[in-house]
Amino acid sequence: MTGTTASTGPLLLGVRHHGPGSARAVLAALEAARPRVVLIEGPPEGDALLPLAADEQMKPPVALLAHAVDDPGRAAFWPMAEFSPEWVAIRWALAHDVPARFIDLPATHSLALTEAGAAEEPPASPAVDPIGVLAETAGYDDPERWWEDVVEHRSPDGGAGDPLAPFAVLAEAMTALREVYGDGGHPRDAVREAYMRIQLRAARKEFGDEIAVVCGAWHVPALAARTTLAADKALLKGVPKVRTELTWVPWTHRRLGRHSGYGAGVDSPGWYGHLFGAPDRPVERWMTKVAGLLRDEDRFISSAHVIEAVRLAGALAAVRGRPLPGLTETTDAIRAVMCEGSDVPLALVRDRLVVGETLGEVPDGAPAVPLQRDLNRQQRTLRLKPEAGERELELDLRKDTDAARSRLLHRLRLLDVGWGDRAAGRGSTGTFRETWRLRWEPELHVRVAEAGVWGTTVLAAATAKAESEAVSATALADVTALAERCLLAELAEALPVVMNALADRAALDAGVGHLAEALPALARSLRYGDVRATDTASLGAVAVGLAERICVGLPPACTGLDADGAAELRRRVDGVHTAIGLLAGAVPADGLRERWAAVLRKLAARDTVAGVIRGRATRLLLDEGQLTQDEAARLMGLALSPGTPPADAAAWIEGFVGGAGGGGMLLVHDERLLSLIDTWLTGVRASAFTDVLPLLRRTFSAYEPGVRRTLGELVRRGPAPGGPQHGSAEASPSGFGPGLDEARADAVVPVLRLLLGLDPGPAPRNDHTEQPLGATA
Repeated sequence: MTGTTASTGPLLLGVRHHGPGSARAVLAALEAARPRVVLIEGPPEGDALLPLAADEQMKPPVALLAHAVDDPGRAAFWPMAEFSPEWVAIRWALAHDVPARFIDLPATHSLALTEAGAAEEPPASPAVDPIGVLAETAGYDDPERWWEDVVEHRSPDGGAGDPLAPFAVLAEAMTALREVYGDGGHPRDAVREAYMRIQLRAARKEFGDEIAVVCGAWHVPALAARTTLAADKALLKGVPKVRTELTWVPWTHRRLGRHSGYGAGVDSPGWYGHLFGAPDRPVERWMTKVAGLLRDEDRFISSAHVIEAVRLAGALAAVRGRPLPGLTETTDAIRAVMCEGSDVPLALVRDRLVVGETLGEVPDGAPAVPLQRDLNRQQRTLRLKPEAGERELELDLRKDTDAARSRLLHRLRLLDVGWGDRAAGRGSTGTFRETWRLRWEPELHVRVAEAGVWGTTVLAAATAKAESEAVSATALADVTALAERCLLAELAEALPVVMNALADRAALDAGVGHLAEALPALARSLRYGDVRATDTASLGAVAVGLAERICVGLPPACTGLDADGAAELRRRVDGVHTAIGLLAGAVPADGLRERWAAVLRKLAARDTVAGVIRGRATRLLLDEGQLTQDEAARLMGLALSPGTPPADAAAWIEGFVGGAGGGGMLLVHDERLLSLIDTWLTGVRASAFTDVLPLLRRTFSAYEPGVRRTLGELVRRGPAPGGPQHGSAEASPSGFGPGLDEARADAVVPVLRLLLGLDPGPAPRNDHTEQPLGATA
């Protein structure tokens, strides 16, 4: 069976998976032997899918996907690239009308074994890499380089040589390794190899010895071993089963590095694809590709660079005793000649060319769950082609196509199909715009198969899943977040179920913290509902009810808190403040803002409330115009009085001027507040200073560099002579006034009206334009 000709037994072609040299060797061996049938390592359930490999729409890399029918998350892939020996064997068989069959252990067993063995202890010794052992024995540190040098580039007389000879030599080497290492740390291989031998016997009865077997080189000695049919069937007795389905799915070059299915990963699929596809002079063609890439990145690369890089790669191969330059030699030459010794552009070459982002395609006729077919249809309709590389997508929701794209992406996120993630937009941040970061991964096909249990279309599946989550949710915040996601995905049929669950959870949940955490999502939902013209009246009623309950229960909840609890509740106060601002403009809520302002006044004035919350309440009131600067200065003076513990005073400062909202600019423009903080800080005892310093550093380090520099200059200059006196222009810093200059402020109103299109007539004469720039604006 291990002879080198078809007449002495089946031709066993041991290969390295995803190896271009192996693929070329397999093609040459098949052309020389002309077998009547080709047996390939792979799941036999895939035999019915093999004719699709000849379809014009099929473009590798692709993979056979097997998943359990009742548990689609239990899945396995058998990836194949254009340079994979298995793919070459399939295409050769289809082109020559020769039957091709998979002979590995069926997926119905392999998936069941994976699940059954999940809790088993790992093997005592690590799995053996046979090619790695041979390479190390020969003094190589790179198994692939050894394989290229010894197996792919060598021939006895320098010519083409016997196309079957390399496989005979490799079979002899693997036999020696199996004698030493046994199963090599792969105990399940015995079951797989028993099944392959049974399939090989059946093929010999049908076709005689004119058979070619393409499999991992490690399995060749086991397939050549003399065993009985009864012994092989005994190994398969009792192997568990699970109902499975198979299909072709697109794969990517980057994912060829994954150890799944065939169990072999490659680090440089783009390089291998180039080697397999280059008709001649592969090094020269590779250097030309690299030069084109670097030129596209605005690097100066001339023809002389290409010529010198080719020459250097050949010289390095000669010095290192290699028959041809490999990836190591070409990379070293590119770094030295084209990248001037820098690894930064070299990283781009590796990412774009050595690895690559090629995404395969499969025919429309490939089996798929109904949900996948609906997703494919929508992707074509919306012109959202899946791509392996990451890209940003800007959507304007006022356009029908962009709105439909947004709906699809939101529905997929609800189904846990993470094709896209929301990102911060570079332009407008309004509700009419969305920015998505898209990247299609082959594993998403498994996610789609898992989501298929919810429905046959994306809309139906997302609706069913949303309804199920609404019924099973126990936390109010989870239901409000779900309501927001349903509005974004425009799941009109799911909203009534979600709203009923929301009303039930809101009525039962008495925790102010939970209510405060849930309210912002409801307010955003009302905002998004307005953009998408969705009826949100019932949602608004629930939101107003939550806000009313928060106003009643928040003051008592803000007492007796530790530092972490106070910081968390401060964050929720910010969220409630923003949410009430949105609610006041979106739903009928008479007096809601006034009641919330009264709550903030209570929080700002109570000594029992944590300092960070009192400071934040004071700041929110000041920003809303509910508190004058004099009142804010008075509250700050009380908070920073000598009787206040330094840690509490520092927490008050953090709440008042920390976080978002321009706290630094407030201090720049109001010297009284800055002077109060400066006076307090200089009076802190040395023993307490080290305790408050981290909190103060965290507060002021969040300011922009320009703001910190201005504050430093004001502090270095010190207070104005006589101290800051409100209403005294002499006490104001240079360029700033103590209050509002109403006459000068009124002067800009006509110009603003003209810019906004409110007053088509010419702007009136500005009598105040000659005031000095240092006057207050």
